[in-house]
Amino acid sequence: MKLQLEVLLLSSFLLGSSGQAQIKVNPTGVNVNSNGPTTVFLTFGRLANQVPVEAFWCGEIVNAAPDIGFKCDQSSLFGSLPIRYDLSRINADGSFTDIMSIPASVARRAYQAAQQGASSQFFYVRRFVSTTGGPDEYVAVTCRLAGGGARVPFSLLDVKITADMETPVLFVKKGEVPPGIVAEIYYNGTGQLHGRWEVVLPGDEPPAARDLLTEATLPIQERGSQRRYTEVSRFNIFLPPTGKVILPGPESKRIPTTLDGLHMLLLRIEATDDKEGDSDVGSISGQGGVVHSGAVAGFPLPPFRYFVGSTESETLIAQQGKLQLILPAENAEVQPETPIDFNWIEDDRAAVYKLEVMDSQNQVVLSALLQTGIGLYRAPSWLKDKAPGGPLTWRVTGLNFAGDEIITSDWRRLRIKQAN
Repeated sequence: MKLQLEVLLLSSFLLGSSGQAQIKVNPTGVNVNSNGPTTVFLTFGRLANQVPVEAFWCGEIVNAAPDIGFKCDQSSLFGSLPIRYDLSRINADGSFTDIMSIPASVARRAYQAAQQGASSQFFYVRRFVSTTGGPDEYVAVTCRLAGGGARVPFSLLDVKITADMETPVLFVKKGEVPPGIVAEIYYNGTGQLHGRWEVVLPGDEPPAARDLLTEATLPIQERGSQRRYTEVSRFNIFLPPTGKVILPGPESKRIPTTLDGLHMLLLRIEATDDKEGDSDVGSISGQGGVVHSGAVAGFPLPPFRYFVGSTESETLIAQQGKLQLILPAENAEVQPETPIDFNWIEDDRAAVYKLEVMDSQNQVVLSALLQTGIGLYRAPSWLKDKAPGGPLTWRVTGLNFAGDEIITSDWRRLRIKQAN
């Protein structure tokens, strides 16, 4: 391994002295949890007509000649970056932001290899392909096995938001105070957790999946661009390197219950400085400074849904083996000036959802593939023109990554009220 690293450094020197540009990454090496997942914010710079493709973890790297850099030794592969964890982004300034979400299975294979005498470090390798016919370029990040404590980048691993009662959707009577809500957060590292609680009210533009990411998961160019909603409280607490915290939700009396309909309580986590995982953009581009990445997460934070109304609708009763729809209710009449929001309760097995809307002639007038994590879709305004006064039917189907149907709902009818 020592000889291999010396060769890597020598090759990097020769490559730089030849005047040929090389993609840079920061941080170049990080400590990772050997007993569980790890998430790290990476910034790649100096891309010149190059686009990223696959990413792998491996125990050994070898010279990529005739391409540039060092690629994975195929005999030491630990795994590839799963599609569902790929939150990478090419930015307007030519940089590339990558969220390296190391699954627990990869960390376990690296740990087992170390137990058998291999090095206690492994590599994350990104391949970049030239769009002008140049050679491929491989960029490696060193991952050093450690515990999940203070020396590992501060990242969120899992978040669950629950009420005092076990229910997928909380029902609250109009004007009543809802029960207490808490967020159960699992994390690596240590740092300051600060952010806010916001509520999506009925009629608000629903959040996109990217609106639900923590601020530290976004490239610096996108921070501050996420859609904002009604703020109900803020928090700022220190997290010791224990791996778990119960974060109290906003005071129950501050959670709005004056409007009928579905509400979503959002946990918004802001970026904080983290010396173990911060990305020094200046070191790869010659300009800019450090991008703080404390509280990075490789997934959208789940919203907490609660339904406000006079009574619990019978249409919300779960049916065994069926995907559960929420709104619009069966035979609902939608006002012409009101947007149509389709809501459903998500199923853990689904990788993506398909929404279908049909007219009275059983012709599909709207079909949409939707990401997990929200359970809500606002239909385009032209849908109301497809059946003025007539019925529409809709359903939602959960699919796996292969596109196979896992679970589906019953068809539900709605009607667009005609304008006077």
